[in-house]
Amino acid sequence: MELQFITSFAVITPDPQRSRELYVDALGLPLAAAGDGYLHSETIDGSKSFGVWPLEQAARACFGVPDWPAGRPVPQASVEFEVADTDGVQVAAQELTTKGFTLLHDARTEPWGQTVARLQSSEGLIVGISYAPMMHS
Repeated sequence: MELQFITSFAVITPDPQRSRELYVDALGLPLAAAGDGYLHSETIDGSKSFGVWPLEQAARACFGVPDWPAGRPVPQASVEFEVADTDGVQVAAQELTTKGFTLLHDARTEPWGQTVARLQSSEGLIVGISYAPMMHS
């Protein structure tokens, strides 16, 4: 697997309004709200993409349900690492599985065009391996 860069970092929040108060109102970050409540910016220096991801959305993205499973640590953040192309996501997913890591989900293409596979680290962090075409323009 050959990682190219960090695609994104996102805080995962159980309380989106309170997080908005910190990151937008208090810190003044230029975060845009997606229609689903995800806050993000691709214009903060030093970051390809920074976001505030509601926990309910993280649960849906990883498990297809709105509640995080009781037997897993509740994640506080997500980091995604970029590979060169869509096929590289599946290759990386297989390599991680071979090395003993359990994926939350296999490589799949999201509605916005990003292909991603995710796992949860021993620290509870959601770790994604992705190919986001919009990051390669």
